[in-house]
Amino acid sequence: MPSRFDEWIGRTETVEDLVTAWPIDALRATFDLAGLPARAGDAVPPMWHWLFFLPTTHRSQLGPDGHAQRGGFLPPVDLPRRMFAGGRTEFLAPLRVGQVARRTGTVVEVTEKQGRSGPLVFVTARFEVATEDGLAIVEEQDLVYREAATGSQRLPPGSDPTPDAAWMRTITPDATMLFRFSALTFNGHRIHNDYPYVTGVEGYPGLIVHGPMTALWLLGLGRSNDQRPVTRFSFRGRSPLFCDGPVSLRGGPIDDASASMSAWSADHRLAMTAEVTFGSRG
Repeated sequence: MPSRFDEWIGRTETVEDLVTAWPIDALRATFDLAGLPARAGDAVPPMWHWLFFLPTTHRSQLGPDGHAQRGGFLPPVDLPRRMFAGGRTEFLAPLRVGQVARRTGTVVEVTEKQGRSGPLVFVTARFEVATEDGLAIVEEQDLVYREAATGSQRLPPGSDPTPDAAWMRTITPDATMLFRFSALTFNGHRIHNDYPYVTGVEGYPGLIVHGPMTALWLLGLGRSNDQRPVTRFSFRGRSPLFCDGPVSLRGGPIDDASASMSAWSADHRLAMTAEVTFGSRG
């Protein structure tokens, strides 16, 4: 059955950016990670390309939720709530500080469904990042649009204790961390920084942790336990994380080349799952 958004499939946009050191140092500081300041020629950590190619949407073109108004590259979905649901990324070559890189995005799929909570629209976009040395990163992002909130969106607590795993780490996000990440990714979505909005309009119990930030935590867990280069990474959001207590990261090897990770809320809800594939050293 034809979709009202079929004309957006195949739509493209291209953004060029200079890969600089400061955003890398700033994200390292936000995550409280040790390390020397980034220098020209250093490889950008996997998935940290999210710090670049950012849209500079004018304030007058923002919607009431802080996102850009609908239309343009992404289809004009008329459902008000938008979430980054997951993605898949392949790393072909390092992206390095000092390079000029070009990201070309293409809308590859738009699907309308009827969920238990109402209509849903799923959008998948593919992004290719290239430098003068060739293609470096291929990424697919899954976005989901939903109806406006009706009443409280408080979620039931998880019923099982957070599982033990070979790899474990705990992070306690706070409002300052969320603010810094929003600033570094030029993300105006008010669910991450505006408590009266997220509780009074969206109906959630508190500030929501960015999905991409949780994905970076999970990938960081894998990289801190396996020093081999990352060749693939995928993640899927399962449930919102709120700025209300410690987040438990769990993970471990699947086989000789890959590992799985998961993020759990303070009340034991499964919030995100992820998988990473490692290449050979050198």
